[in-house]
Amino acid sequence: MATSVVVSTTLFFNRRSLSAFSYSNPIPNRSSRLWFSELPRWNSKSAIHCRRLVARTSIRDRESESESESKKEIGLGLVGEDSALFELGQQKLSSWIYFTSILGVVLYVLNVAWIDNSTGFGRPFIDAVSTLSDSHEVVMLILILIFAAVHSGLASFRNTGEKIIGERPFRVLFAGLSLPLAVSTIVYFINHRYDGLQLWQIQDTPGLHQLLWLSNFISFFFLYPSTFNLLEVAAVDKPKLHLWESGIIRITRHPQMVGQVIWCLAHTIWIGNSVAVAASFGLIAHHLFGVWNGDRRLATKYGEDFELVKSRTSVVPFAAILDGRQKLPKDFYKEFIRLPYLTITAITLGAYFAHPLMQAASYNLHW
Repeated sequence: MATSVVVSTTLFFNRRSLSAFSYSNPIPNRSSRLWFSELPRWNSKSAIHCRRLVARTSIRDRESESESESKKEIGLGLVGEDSALFELGQQKLSSWIYFTSILGVVLYVLNVAWIDNSTGFGRPFIDAVSTLSDSHEVVMLILILIFAAVHSGLASFRNTGEKIIGERPFRVLFAGLSLPLAVSTIVYFINHRYDGLQLWQIQDTPGLHQLLWLSNFISFFFLYPSTFNLLEVAAVDKPKLHLWESGIIRITRHPQMVGQVIWCLAHTIWIGNSVAVAASFGLIAHHLFGVWNGDRRLATKYGEDFELVKSRTSVVPFAAILDGRQKLPKDFYKEFIRLPYLTITAITLGAYFAHPLMQAASYNLHW
């Protein structure tokens, strides 16, 4: 399960109306009557020549603006950021050492304060939520609702929160509240995913396991883009709200929602019971809300630039490509041959083979 936690040559095409005489000297600071009286008296031929000059200049300006608009429409220049761009030469070893240290501290604190049943609050939290209903489906939905309210609520409060306490402290607060709730939701799902009412059983269907495995693998390429810069996740680099535009964003503007839908469908088809359906319903509903909330936040921060990116991308995968709003570069595939995508490939494969370990660890918690 993946949680919701949605670089670069930037080319801007600005809309400006150019005056035909924008290159002339500024008007002296005198009365208009005096200034006009000093203008040379042109004859009719001069006036005609002037009109021709103005007409030609205006046409050239209009053509320039038309070319700029055309470039905007077909996407020759990126207004947003080039996603998954990673240049090894620009990386600092000290930053990654700092990141590793922070990650180790976070995992240790998470284990002591939340996961470990002898010292943490994770078990009491699950027990408290479980008292609300005897239904695993209802408890699953409540856990997702609590996580979604905290996660999306803090995301909505981000601009104000960062102004009050700063970008890095707000990221620490965001992760400190979201991460334990995400762990609780994931562990509860693993431990109770087969406790619901069985609705169908098709696991013996030939080729189904391979198809769903491939779907789940692909889903992580969509789920990943919200964390393109891991150094920002750990607040080593100053966290930012990014306006991505290349790579997976050309396929869908909200890849995390698409990835979550693919993940949910694959697991629900395989498990085939009411707990899986409840979990998928809650997660997909949360991410659909994130589509609206994410667009709202980007529109607030980036204004016209976001509207331009929005006009040539789509929420539904491949829709903007099929209707011609998104023109893919000839070397589009190169936007995926980058270290972050190779890294997520390795992590996804590792997570698949580590499933038995993850399940054993969850069972030992008895949540």
